[in-house]
Amino acid sequence: MKKLLFTLGFIAVSAGVYAQDMTGAAIGKAKEKASFSRDFLVIGFSYDGWASAPDSVKTKGLSRGFNIALMYDIPISKSNFSVAAGLGISSSNIFLNKQVIPMNNANSNDVKFVSSDLYKKYKVSTNYLEIPIELRFRQVADNANKGFKASIGAKVGMLVNAHTKGKNTLGGEKNIIKEQNKRFFNPWRFAGTARIGYGNFALFGTVNLNPLFKDNTGQSEIRPYSIGLAISGL
Repeated sequence: MKKLLFTLGFIAVSAGVYAQDMTGAAIGKAKEKASFSRDFLVIGFSYDGWASAPDSVKTKGLSRGFNIALMYDIPISKSNFSVAAGLGISSSNIFLNKQVIPMNNANSNDVKFVSSDLYKKYKVSTNYLEIPIELRFRQVADNANKGFKASIGAKVGMLVNAHTKGKNTLGGEKNIIKEQNKRFFNPWRFAGTARIGYGNFALFGTVNLNPLFKDNTGQSEIRPYSIGLAISGL
């Protein structure tokens, strides 16, 4: 009986030690994976604006944007440089100051910024499906979660949605008026990108290389830009 109890106790202790070793190894691998990153996921929050907009276009407030991209990182030999490409989406919201754009005007191709006090808030929103590509530098080549890093690149975006949205209060009731129309906007965007940061945080900038609106709209000089904070990892 004593021999049986001793044998069972020995087996139990051995199993416990083995399980502890296996658990420790699994945790170690998880920690190793968690500490290893090539910036597969990049999320950006930005202040947005329109460069080269005529003086007649009035913007106000905090125009803002959001973008997210999944990017596959390919190291260049055994250097601190890599190339990354992927797929992403972006959204931009520009707030106008007492102006509106008649989006459903079928009688003209011109984009007109018309003075109006109808809305308390009024914005122009665009959403794109994008393919970004970057040349990256990392101080710590095999872990983007640590050290200085920078990138420069470009992205091509396909316009998937464009609309205006106005908010006002009439008779004590809040109203939201939304007009959706892509016909004034260029269906593609080509933009230059840059990012510089440390660890998981970076400052970034994006500027359109082509106009926001089509050539026949009378507003073909407006080029959107974004400046903001990026969070990256995985």
